[in-house]
Amino acid sequence: MTNFLLAGGGTAGHVNPLLALADAIRSDSTSHRIFALGTVEGLEQQLVPQRGYELLTVARLPFPRKLNSYALKFPAAFSKAIAECFKILQDNKIDVVVGFGGYASAPAYLAARKLGIPVVVHEANALPGWANKLGSRFAAATGVAFRGTALKNATFVGMPLRKEIEALSTNSDPAAARRYFGLDPKTITLLVTGGSLGAKKINQTIDESRRVFSAAGIQVLHIVGGKSEFDEVSDGDYKRIKYCDRMDLAIAASNFAVARAGASTVSEFAAVGLPAVYVPYPVGNGEQKFNVADLISAGGGLLVPDKDFTADYVAEKLIPLISNTKALSTMAAAAKANGVSDGAARLLKLVQGVL
Repeated sequence: MTNFLLAGGGTAGHVNPLLALADAIRSDSTSHRIFALGTVEGLEQQLVPQRGYELLTVARLPFPRKLNSYALKFPAAFSKAIAECFKILQDNKIDVVVGFGGYASAPAYLAARKLGIPVVVHEANALPGWANKLGSRFAAATGVAFRGTALKNATFVGMPLRKEIEALSTNSDPAAARRYFGLDPKTITLLVTGGSLGAKKINQTIDESRRVFSAAGIQVLHIVGGKSEFDEVSDGDYKRIKYCDRMDLAIAASNFAVARAGASTVSEFAAVGLPAVYVPYPVGNGEQKFNVADLISAGGGLLVPDKDFTADYVAEKLIPLISNTKALSTMAAAAKANGVSDGAARLLKLVQGVL
C-alpha cells in the first residue's frame, strides 16, 4: 500500500490531470490511499469530492509580483502553509507527493523536501509556472505534457486524461453524443468552448455568427462558461450551455472545434484527433500559444489571435474549412498523430519509479 498526496488545482485544466492520475492509481490497486491537496477557492472543491477523493486544503497564496503590504505579509503566510503541509504529510503517512503546479503545490513540495519524501512534478503547460520551477529543482522525477518544456531532467509523458476522454481515442459514437445534447445526429457539428471560465471574444463572435453557421448547414454546441453573460439557449441547430460536465460527449459529437489553447484542451483534442481553431488567451505570459505550437506545426490545428477571431473570419475562413471534408480528415489525422492518449499511465509509471 502506498499513500499518495496529489497537489494542485484552481481551474478545471489543473484539476482534471490530478483526477486522471488519481483514477490511474486507484485502478492500479484499491489498497492505495489517495489524498488531494488544493485550496478552498478552486474548482477542486467541487470536482475532487465528486470523484470520490478526500480533499485537504491550504491557503491560496499567489506569489507577490510587486512590493506592497501583501508582499510583506507573504513570507509568514507561506511559512504557515508549509507547516500545515508538513503536518498533513506526517498525519497521513504520505509516501510520495505528486504536484501539478498552482498555489497548493509549492508549500507541499517544500514540506516534502524537509521530510525526505520524494516529489514528482507534472507540468501541464509549455511554459512552466513558478511552483513547478521550484519543485523541479529537487524533484525525484519531472513529467511534462509538451515536448521541449524547460524543466530540469524532464521526461515527456503527455497529459493525464480522464478515462472517458482516453476511451474516445479508440471508440466513439458521434450520433449518440449529438442526441445527448439535443442535436441532429447526422449534421456536421462545431464545438465551441473557452474553458471552464469562458472566453468573452469567442462567445461574442460565435453569437454574432449563428445565422451564418445555420445557413452553411453546421450545427453548433457552444459552451460559454459559468461566468458568461450569455444565457443558455436551445434553438434547433444551435445549443448554448454554461458548463458541460460531459466533455467526452461534447468532443465525441464534434467534427471541429474553436477553443482557447489551454493545456488540457489542446491535449484532449489531439489525443482523440479533433481538429480545431485555437484562439489563445491574450492576457498573461502568452503560454497558450506555446501549448499549441507543436500541434499547429504538425497540421492538427490553426492559430488565430484573439483580436482576429471575428465574424468576418468565421464567414470567410472557418465555415469553408469546416465544410471541406477532405481538409478536416487531414487535420484530424495530424492532430491524433501528435497526441498522447495514455498520459495517466505514463505519469503513474514515472511516479512508481521513485518509490
